[in-house]
Amino acid sequence: MPQTPPFSAMFDSSGYNRNLYQSAEDSCGGLCYHDNNLLSGSLEALIQHLVPNVDYYPDNQMRKIAPKILQLLTEWTETFPYDFRDERMMRNLKDLAHRIASGEETYRKNVQQMLQCLIRKLAALSQYEEVLAKISSTSTDRLTVLKTKPQSIQRDIITVCSDPYTLAQQLTHIELERLNYIGPEEFVQAFVQKDPLDNDKSCYSERKKTRNLEAYVEWFNRLSYLVATEICMPVKKKHRARMIEYFIDVARECFNIGNFNSLMAIISGMNMSPVSRLKKTWAKVKTAKFDVLEHQMDPSSNFYNYRTALRGAAQRSLTAHSSREKIVIPFFSLLIKDIYFLNEGCANRLPNGHVNFEKFWELAKQVSEFMTWKQVECPFERDRKILQYLLTVPVFSEDALYLASYESEGPENHIEKDRWKSLRSSLLGRV
Repeated sequence: MPQTPPFSAMFDSSGYNRNLYQSAEDSCGGLCYHDNNLLSGSLEALIQHLVPNVDYYPDNQMRKIAPKILQLLTEWTETFPYDFRDERMMRNLKDLAHRIASGEETYRKNVQQMLQCLIRKLAALSQYEEVLAKISSTSTDRLTVLKTKPQSIQRDIITVCSDPYTLAQQLTHIELERLNYIGPEEFVQAFVQKDPLDNDKSCYSERKKTRNLEAYVEWFNRLSYLVATEICMPVKKKHRARMIEYFIDVARECFNIGNFNSLMAIISGMNMSPVSRLKKTWAKVKTAKFDVLEHQMDPSSNFYNYRTALRGAAQRSLTAHSSREKIVIPFFSLLIKDIYFLNEGCANRLPNGHVNFEKFWELAKQVSEFMTWKQVECPFERDRKILQYLLTVPVFSEDALYLASYESEGPENHIEKDRWKSLRSSLLGRV
């Protein structure tokens, strides 16, 4: 893998750093190299470099070409299986696989294994998406349920799981499962824009689905609202304070595990206005541990503290002797933001029309690291009861959260009083 400079080195005070590419020492057939690393080139030159012809043939022995093609297809189907949800792609794959298998008996078994593995992955993906759709279709607002069947939601998270460490483990189960179904191509599809220099209209240009990436972002939002709901629900102040301290402990355990996404979702939920305004409740909370967690996830200096902790977790993962130590679950929204700005901040093409390989190496580096993290198997024992609660229990909407907050600790000014009256009228039908 060619070495690439740090992301920051790709920009100067004027924005895009073109000098980086002017330092190329060698040019061969329209491809530019520096220290034997490919920096840029035209698509035509790249195709000419890769595709055999009468004058250029990488291997004159036909028997050696088939295993290399098979290796390429195997790596493709393992790394980007979602590409083959497209019927045309699958049809072409099967056609090429059939040619390889029919040409040499020894390859038939490998071809069959490749296709069977791909089909299993696509079937598991479809099943997973059906589960997500079912969960989404059955989700209801907690206030609606409370109004119609008040006895059906009497439990809270502490009655379901009293141990913060156990809850952090179950959150990690959900995180790793959802991460595992995000294909690397979903990052590309989330931000890709058609290259104005690409006039090819005939290839597979339709946008692929990014449902699994979106579902993961939705999970973050759900967890934040679940935390806020659990805190605003209790009628008694001491119970709300106890709930806050419970989630502080859960967040700390998530940090220790390396589950930064759940950690940030919990902090986000606790910082929502309906929760943060409960001053009498917070006065009863020992906030020292919460202050430490907020410091770790402080957004200032481009999340410097978090990025430092993430690098530490990533280093631990590289030298880990157990699955427990390999866990690295990044703050996903920030990862998406980093990839977005890298994609937007660097051009796909250089002024001379060459493909900007340097940009794509850096994108590949970030996505490859993510791919390594998402493949870790969760070492903790699953608890169906806790997982069911986390994934399906109804949560308050934003308006319902504010209403519950005002009901717990009354409005402090005219603006809050007016909103309280409006919410009581619209949500409860009371004046």
